[in-house]
Amino acid sequence: MAGGGEEVYVAAIDQGTTSTRFIVYDHHAKPVASHQLEFKQHYPEAGWVEHDPMEIIETVKVCMKEAVGKAKDGKYNVVAGLKAIGITNQRETTVMWSKSTGRPLYNAIVWMDARTSPVCRRLESELSGGRTHFVETCGLPISTYFSALKLLWLMENVDAVKDAVKTGDALFGTIDTWLIWNLTGGVAGGQHVTDCSNASRTMLMNLKTLDWDKPTLDVLGVPLEILPKIISNSEKIGVVAKEFPFAGVPISGCLGDQHAAMLGQLCQKGEAKSTYGTGAFILLNTGEEPTQSSHGLLSTIAYKLGPTAPTNYALEGSIAIAGAAVQWLRDSLGIIQSAAEIEKLAETVPDSGGVYFVPAFNGLFAPWWRDDARGICIGITRFTNKGHIARSVLESMCFQVNDVLSSMHKDAGEAGEVKSAEGEFLLRVDGGATVNNLLMQIQADLLGSPVVRPADIETTALGAAYAAGLAAGVWTKEQVFAGLHKENTTAFRPKLDEAHRKKRADSWYKAVSRSFDLADLSL
Repeated sequence: MAGGGEEVYVAAIDQGTTSTRFIVYDHHAKPVASHQLEFKQHYPEAGWVEHDPMEIIETVKVCMKEAVGKAKDGKYNVVAGLKAIGITNQRETTVMWSKSTGRPLYNAIVWMDARTSPVCRRLESELSGGRTHFVETCGLPISTYFSALKLLWLMENVDAVKDAVKTGDALFGTIDTWLIWNLTGGVAGGQHVTDCSNASRTMLMNLKTLDWDKPTLDVLGVPLEILPKIISNSEKIGVVAKEFPFAGVPISGCLGDQHAAMLGQLCQKGEAKSTYGTGAFILLNTGEEPTQSSHGLLSTIAYKLGPTAPTNYALEGSIAIAGAAVQWLRDSLGIIQSAAEIEKLAETVPDSGGVYFVPAFNGLFAPWWRDDARGICIGITRFTNKGHIARSVLESMCFQVNDVLSSMHKDAGEAGEVKSAEGEFLLRVDGGATVNNLLMQIQADLLGSPVVRPADIETTALGAAYAAGLAAGVWTKEQVFAGLHKENTTAFRPKLDEAHRKKRADSWYKAVSRSFDLADLSL
């Protein structure tokens, strides 16, 4: 292991849906400096969500610069000691840009954007396999969620994109690709690559070969030349260009955020984690063979830690709205002034008073896959107050995670899950919302299993740092999985009895069913 007298650091760029951060870790994988910036969300129409790709690059640059300053203040010589940078990012979000100018041809279309519903309906009716036409090759159903649909929309609706594709000037990428291309030189020879975890979310990659699937590209009319090269999660990709801080440092790790969190949580075969961010994402590592779901989950990559390393696969349940519902209470309703206030407000009541909130703002993802669903709040009486509403919002996150875990149990079966020494299924949790103790207790109560939170809840950035450090020789795989970063964990144990748990779940299902077929209300 690197270290000794020399200062050794590894950093991670964590480019999320609402903010960007840069975190520097020492050779024990402990964070020593970080900086975070929120950026603007653009909502041009109902159900549409966009980001400005240039603003995203700018936030990355600022976070890198500010983190250097903070490291210096803490007497860490990061500039001299930084060995590698890893990247992790919001997945599926789609950028098209010009190879010659380096400028985006349109704003980035964000993963939760629902504008591609008509494209989905058209493909479902035209293709022999309907919604599951591509599941066999890519593990994903046809949904507004995945990059291929966003790419088709751009190619059909944006003249600048159409022209650039025709003239060979267009480049496609998810956010990782856009960041790497810019960080490694942009128009002056930037690397046009993506990693296999991000590529597995486009609907265009063959899960077994880890290459773009030619028949899928032909059916959808996507030209191969606009697509980046697919690489593993842990290998030297390129070095940082001179216009960024840390010029010359290798970028040597890249994973989509949920895959990075899985690595950060050291999830091996049979182990599951749930990340609570803007959305919530539950992944179960299924080992070296992809597992097809028959209960509404996605087959995806877990991680591939090197060009010749084995590929680990996962079952994933994706929930579109988790922490975003708390932001909605803050920004759109003004019920709370900061996200942290929700715990105190929800604790003013002993339960949700029969109120159920289904945050289907842009439809529902796993396990329902209903893009015609819309948000509802039911069971309201004169007795209902804002404490009940706040608590029902927290509960909605936990109920949605339960729905996914219940599908996972069915798909993976008893054999597919690792139990604790006490014979219990443990859910590892991470992400910003997990600082909320009430949320974690509600999750354990509704799940009927212990919930385990690590001391460092930002496991997404940690996973990207692990991948980069592995490729740069800072750590070995054995050191990482031996719990290089073993810390005190907090366990939340269920206190609710089985009968109440079942009654609450039945009421939740009733609420979910009421949210279907409401998309045309806004017309």
